Amino acid sequence: MSTHPSLTPVSTSDAPGAIGPYSQAIKAGDLLFVSGCIPIDPKTGEIVEGIEEQTAQALKNLIAVVNAGGSELGKVVKTTVFLKNMNDFVTVNGIYAAAFGSHKPARSAVEVARLPKDVLVEIECIARYVSSKPLDSNESSLMRLSATSSLK
Repeated sequence: MSTHPSLTPVSTSDAPGAIGPYSQAIKAGDLLFVSGCIPIDPKTGEIVEGIEEQTAQALKNLIAVVNAGGSELGKVVKTTVFLKNMNDFVTVNGIYAAAFGSHKPARSAVEVARLPKDVLVEIECIARYVSSKPLDSNESSLMRLSATSSLK
């Protein structure tokens, strides 16, 4: 089985490679689906220690994949944060908030029994991927019309 032509895998050496049969991210239409990022330092291949360091590294890896996919943190629509221990929520939330700044995508945060390589946190996201080609006035009008008619 091969990847359907409508899907584009994304890969970057600025984040750890996939540790299984999956892609770091997949572009589908105008969306970028980023696989769960764990706190492996891509330069050393080592897991960083401590919840603060792990959260920061997981977010750095996520940002690297988002950027490699042609998007940016401000276009992230939804994140899911997987925690080994919900008691770490406040710490993770503070680091997450600092990374995203005033942008506040939809988010779920869940405690799980175990994460890959026994890390403390994993973060995945869905982001908008918008082509650099500007819309012509017809495309722009059609998008507005479509959005308006779907509201009724």
